[in-house]
Amino acid sequence: MTVRKNQAELSSAEKRAFTGALLELKSSGRYDAFVTTHNDFIMRDTDHGERVGHRSPSFLPWHRRFLLEFERALQSVDPSVALPYWDWTVDRTPAASLWASDFLGGTGRSRDGRVTDGPFAASDGNWDISVRVDGRDFLRRTLGSGGRQLPTRAEVESVLAMETYDMPPWNSASDGFRNHLEGWRGVNLHNRVHVWVGGHMATGASPNDPVFWLHHAYVDKLWADWQARHPRSRYLPEGGTPNVVDLNETMRPWGDVTPADMLDHTAHYTYDTAA
Repeated sequence: MTVRKNQAELSSAEKRAFTGALLELKSSGRYDAFVTTHNDFIMRDTDHGERVGHRSPSFLPWHRRFLLEFERALQSVDPSVALPYWDWTVDRTPAASLWASDFLGGTGRSRDGRVTDGPFAASDGNWDISVRVDGRDFLRRTLGSGGRQLPTRAEVESVLAMETYDMPPWNSASDGFRNHLEGWRGVNLHNRVHVWVGGHMATGASPNDPVFWLHHAYVDKLWADWQARHPRSRYLPEGGTPNVVDLNETMRPWGDVTPADMLDHTAHYTYDTAA
């Protein structure tokens, strides 16, 4: 069984295995297919039209499947690798260990956001950005962008306390757990982290930055934590809802998976016991 660990608990060997698998997927061209998929969906998902991966109830099951597909791709390179998660309520500064040069590298230089250290630095020639939002072909970050602060544990707890998964109008204006976690309402968890990292993470092509996977693994863990706290709270909507994915409807692009299929993550992986 795959066990996803807090990135702060990874050994040096585990870090090397993870980054090595990322680089291998990148060199084979398989990595950029995931970037393209995410960018395509975030650009298509709108509040008043069809929405699948974002601004909608299926935000969480869609990303759960997306991460599972990516984790399987990593494991096809190295079966020992699992997606780590980044607990941004604890590792809250650019000095945190995940930004060290032996793992993801740090923030970008001031004039253009270019990441200059770590295995994904442009100078190493192993991480050319092919799915671009502009003409630049290097990984960009601006950690702490705009003077923002990462979410606190108290803010996370306030969202985990919400008993209702989602509610009309089933978009970025909704109340409920999903939208407060996604970040369009309230304390803003998921979205705020994307903006804090900045650079590519603040765009639809956010998986260009490998920290995307660690961030979303933690978002997925928070969903799992919420499910454990509220076992009687179900995925909503269950049926007959225009423009969104109901409980037993298939999710694009896969065509063989529904939100109901993604409710139990333990069929595929577990999380360690770290907070």
